[in-house]
Amino acid sequence: MGPSKEQANETCLKNAPTDTISSVKFSPTSSNFLLAGSWDGTVRLYDVANNIQRHCYNEEGAILDCCFSDQTHGFSGGLQNSVKCYDFNTSEVHVLGYHTAPIKCMEYCPDVGLLITGSWDQTVKMWDPREKKCVGTHEQSERVYTMSLSDERLVVGTAGRKIMVWDLRNMSIVQQRRESSLKFQTRCIRTFPNKQGYVLSSIEGRVAVEYFDPSQEIQKKKYAFKCHRVKTEGIEYIYPVNAISFHKGYNTFATGGSDGFVNVWDGFNKKRLCQFHRYPTSISSLSFSSDGSLLAIAVSYLNEEGEKEHPEDAIYIRQVSDAETKPK
Repeated sequence: MGPSKEQANETCLKNAPTDTISSVKFSPTSSNFLLAGSWDGTVRLYDVANNIQRHCYNEEGAILDCCFSDQTHGFSGGLQNSVKCYDFNTSEVHVLGYHTAPIKCMEYCPDVGLLITGSWDQTVKMWDPREKKCVGTHEQSERVYTMSLSDERLVVGTAGRKIMVWDLRNMSIVQQRRESSLKFQTRCIRTFPNKQGYVLSSIEGRVAVEYFDPSQEIQKKKYAFKCHRVKTEGIEYIYPVNAISFHKGYNTFATGGSDGFVNVWDGFNKKRLCQFHRYPTSISSLSFSSDGSLLAIAVSYLNEEGEKEHPEDAIYIRQVSDAETKPK
């Protein structure tokens, strides 16, 4: 089965990865460049406007995450435990260093000029890309599954439903230790662009909205809601919520689930703004462009039901409207 018939406001990128797409991320400064990492061992740079693949780097093992630092540099990490840096102008690839287990997630912090990587070796490492070296290793309580930055604040979600909030300027102590308010394993964490808190999803069709301010008054505002559940013939099927991406302008966010749906939410007003059509299989990653005009949607079967025939992996670029993303 190929990708479904394109909607008028959607393009399907050519030269999609050939195995599970673990991560899609738009450039922080341009809605024209998208980086994609995949289990097929490739890191691909797409020119979205012209629908062409600019670069394709082949790595030894599956890529679990990738990100940009600026327009011309990107990073990747995955099952081969190494942190790679790409120079898109020269096509050069450098190894910054290694974890002792697979690298699950990475974020670039422009405020301090460092790349942050989280690994199943239960550490978060900080890298200086200019010096090409590791400048800090910080023990986490468990394997790192997901993380997100809010300026210099780093939110780390680990196995065992633990959440740790760190300050990159003082990594000697954990700022806050929390437990997920959701009963099941954490899948994704993303911070609000307005710096007030974060959104967390689990493998069991739920999303939690959390606030940083520990005061009782603010903590009273936190809540969780059910989503990505589909009723068929009276039976409710509950799906993992794999991906979250924030619209930086409106503080609204999109979620993608193994039900093949993308929903857009207004977290402050506890409202669902819209739901797109159903995609051929699970949504594995989402990324809003920095100006909020586009949403990259990675569609990949995530082996939820074991080995079986499944639709091809695909990346859709959707033009999103204010009606879909702006709080009403």
